[in-house]
Amino acid sequence: MTGIDGAAATAFASGGRGARDRIVASAKVLFYRDGIGATGVDQVAGHAHVSKRTLYKHFATKGDLVQAYLRDIDANQAVPRERALMNTGLSPLNRLLALFDAAEDSPARGCPFHNAAVEAAGEMPEVEDIVHAHKLSFVERLIATCAELGVADPRELGHQLAVVFEGAAALSTTLNSTSPMKYARSAAAALIDTASKDADTHIRT
Repeated sequence: MTGIDGAAATAFASGGRGARDRIVASAKVLFYRDGIGATGVDQVAGHAHVSKRTLYKHFATKGDLVQAYLRDIDANQAVPRERALMNTGLSPLNRLLALFDAAEDSPARGCPFHNAAVEAAGEMPEVEDIVHAHKLSFVERLIATCAELGVADPRELGHQLAVVFEGAAALSTTLNSTSPMKYARSAAAALIDTASKDADTHIRT
């Protein structure tokens, strides 16, 4: 799955889950699928089966709702590719390469945090802060995983892999193709191999 986890594809039935939860879950569907700018609060309210008054009771502005949408994705580790780093059943090497494994489904809309940063474009600084924090945390997880490999400079390798991953993710979305991820996986494997050999050489000398 290349979208975001936990987002229902259809509108909720009336009642059931709490109104706030339904509003955030609807925002995850609509903001991701259609874009933040293209999605009005009327649409979110309709999808969640709440009134606009109820929506504004929970979220004073659309910006507040966007922040809640991103925080929910972050808290639930709901970006499938990034979650590969948390799979302790895999070796560090396989966790890193699993980031780039291209499923046979479409690349969908790409990374929700990247999309939000583009749409915020200086107009929603609080949203940009959430995006920056998420991406920096992702890079630190990469660095920590590279350290488990025992490479000489895990920070450098982690940043290199982040650039390869983010570039491939963006290009996959632009081209509506999983091919960039397949090529990125090869590039990542080469970077890891070189870093591992450098570490061996450093140990021998």
